[in-house]
Amino acid sequence: MDISVIIPLYNEEESLPELYDWIERVMKKNGFTFEVIFVNDGSTDRSWDVITELSKKSEQVKGIKFRRNYGKSPALYCGFKEAQGDVVITMDADLQDSPDEIPELYRMIKEDGYDLVSGYKQKRYDPLSKTIPTKLFNATARKISGVKNLHDFNCGLKAYRKAVVKNIEVYGEMHRYIPYLAKNAGFTKIGEKVVHHQVRKYGKSKFGINRFVNGYLDLLTLWFLSSFGAKPMHVFGFIGSLMFTIGFIAAFILGADKLWCLAHGIQQRLVTSSPYFYISLTMMIIGTQLFVAGFLGDLISRSSQQRNDYQIEEEIRCGK
Repeated sequence: MDISVIIPLYNEEESLPELYDWIERVMKKNGFTFEVIFVNDGSTDRSWDVITELSKKSEQVKGIKFRRNYGKSPALYCGFKEAQGDVVITMDADLQDSPDEIPELYRMIKEDGYDLVSGYKQKRYDPLSKTIPTKLFNATARKISGVKNLHDFNCGLKAYRKAVVKNIEVYGEMHRYIPYLAKNAGFTKIGEKVVHHQVRKYGKSKFGINRFVNGYLDLLTLWFLSSFGAKPMHVFGFIGSLMFTIGFIAAFILGADKLWCLAHGIQQRLVTSSPYFYISLTMMIIGTQLFVAGFLGDLISRSSQQRNDYQIEEEIRCGK
C-alpha cells in the first residue's frame, strides 16, 4: 500500500464527507493505493455515524472510536499502530489542511529520501491571539529541540516514512513535538514544505490558549527526558554535589572563624545565631536530597525494560 492517511477528529461531522471525497479524488488521480483511518476522539455529535456510512461506501475507510475524549496524541498513537502504508500522512479533519498537498509530500518521502516532512502554514487564517503565541512557541521549540529548519512544529499536515511512526511513541500531548521525537529516535532527515492553509468551513476550533502553556511544559519535559532521562545522576548528582560542597565549605568557614576568635580571646557570637549557618545547613540538606534523588533515578533507569532498547536500522549477518 502506498499511503495511509490518519485523521484524528473531535466533533467534525459536517466536514468528514467532503474531506474524504477530496482525498479520494486526489488518490485516484495520482494512482495511489491508500487507506484513510479516522480516529474518533470521543465525539459527542454524529461523527462516528458518518464514518460508519463512509466505510460502507468505500473499503479504503477504517475507523477507530474512543469511548471518551483522550486528546490528539493518543489518537495519533492508535492511528500509527494501524497504518499499513509505506508513507503515512496526518491531517486535521476541519478542512484547513488541503489533500492536494499529498502527492508532493509523498514524493519528498519516496524520492528525496526524507524521514519526515512537516507542513508550514506560511500564510495563516487565524487571529493574532493565535498566530503571535504560535511564532514564539515555534521559536522556542527550534532552539531547544535543535530542529532548526522547521517553522511550524504543530502543523497537523505531516508525512512520515512508515519506519518513523512504528518507532516513536506519541503520548500525553507530545503530538506537537513529533519531529523532536523522530530526531531522538535517529530519524534525522527532517524537511519542511509550505502548505496552503484554508479558512475553517464548519464548526469552531477545539483548542484554547492553555495549549501554549501546556506546550512549553511538555517541551521542557521532553528536553529533560531526552538529555537526562537515561542518566539522571548526571544532573541531580552534579547539582546536589555542588550545593552540598558549597554549603559544607560555608559551614567550615563559619566554624574556623569561631575557633580563631576563641583562640585569640576575641568575643564572638554563637555560630547558630548567624543566618549563614542555616543557609549552609539548608544547602547541605538539599544537596544530599538531590544526590539521593539522582541515585534512585539511576537505579530505576537501570532496571527499566527499555534500558537497552536501541534503534537498529539494518543488520548484516554472516553468510547472508
